[in-house]
Amino acid sequence: MVQVNMNKTIDVRTGEELDAALIDAVMKEHIDDLVGAPEIRQFASGHSNLTYSIIYDNKKFVLRRPPFGTKPKSGHSMIREYTVMKAIKPAFSAVPQTYFHLPAETSPLGAEFYVMEQVEGRKLEKDIPKDWGFGTEENRKLCMSFFEKLINLHTLDYKAVGLEDFGKPEGYVARQILGWNGRYERAKTDDVESFEDVRQWLEATMPKTEAGHAICHGDYRLDNVILNGENPFQIEAILDWEISALGDPLMDLGNTMAYWLQKGDPDAILATHMQPSFADGMLTREEICDMYAKATGHDLSRFAFYHVYGVFRLAVIIQQIYYRYYHGQTQNKAFAHFGQMTNLLGNYARHLIEKSGF
Repeated sequence: MVQVNMNKTIDVRTGEELDAALIDAVMKEHIDDLVGAPEIRQFASGHSNLTYSIIYDNKKFVLRRPPFGTKPKSGHSMIREYTVMKAIKPAFSAVPQTYFHLPAETSPLGAEFYVMEQVEGRKLEKDIPKDWGFGTEENRKLCMSFFEKLINLHTLDYKAVGLEDFGKPEGYVARQILGWNGRYERAKTDDVESFEDVRQWLEATMPKTEAGHAICHGDYRLDNVILNGENPFQIEAILDWEISALGDPLMDLGNTMAYWLQKGDPDAILATHMQPSFADGMLTREEICDMYAKATGHDLSRFAFYHVYGVFRLAVIIQQIYYRYYHGQTQNKAFAHFGQMTNLLGNYARHLIEKSGF
C-alpha cells in the first residue's frame, strides 16, 4: 500500500487565525534548526479544541489550543494532553512526540497551547475508502488491532511511567456521573430536553465498587487514530487526549462504545456515525466486551450502565459545544444542529436504559 496523508487541512477559519510572525518566533525559540517561515493551516476535523498544522520547509508540527469563548472549567486542558503523551511515549509508542507547552499566563496567544509532531499516515473518517480494498477479513483485523491498543493502554502501569500524581483515580465513577450531570445542567439551552430521568438513572445505578484504575483516554475512536501508511492495521498515533485521566477503565470502554454503532441500532443513531464501526467484519459491542473481558479479567455483566454513561456523556459534550454556538461565542455553522443531536443522544440513552432491564 502507498502511504497516504489523510490529515485534511483547510484555510484557517475566520476568527480563529494565528499570527504567523508570532508563531514563528515562539517555535524557533523552543525548537532548533527550523527552516523558512511557517505556513499555518487548520485541521477541518474536531469540534472541540482548535488544531493547526504548522508547516516549515523541513518539518511539520501540530499546535493545539482551547476554543474561544466560555469553556468548561475542567475541559480543554492542554497541559493534560501534553503531560500524558509525554509520560507514556517511552512505554507506549502510539502517541506523537511532544515538544513544548506554554500555560495561559506566559502564552503569546493569550491561551495555553502545546506543540507536537505531525504524524503522517492514514486517518479514517466515516467510512473505509473503497481504494483501500478492504473486505470482511481486513475490517475485522483493523477492529481487533484498534481494541487491542485500548487494552494495552488500560493495562499500562501508570505508576511506572510517572503518572501516579496525574489525578485521583479513587471515586472516579461517582465524579464522572455527578460531574457530567452537573455540566449538562450548566450547558442546557431552551431548545433541549432536561433528561432528568437519564441523569437520575445514572446516579441510582452506579456500581458500588470500581473495576480498577488505569489511564483512560476519554475519547478513543477510530477517527482519533492515525494508521501506518504502509500497514493500516498498525496504529501510529492516538490523538485528542484532552480529557484523559486516571480512573475506572470500564468507564473509558463505555465512552468508546458510545461511538461504536452497529447494525440493529436505531436508524437515526446510525445516521450519525463518525467511524466505520458497522462495516462488514467489524466486531459487535457484545463481541468487543467479550474480547475485553477475556484480556483484562474485568466483569462486564453490567456493561449497560457504562454504555448509557458513555452515550449521555457524549450528549453533554455536544451540548457544551452547542452552548457556545447558541450564545454566539463561535461562528462555526457546523454546530448549528448540535442541539438536535443532544436530544437524539439523550433519547438514545433512554432507549438503552429500557433495554437494560436495570
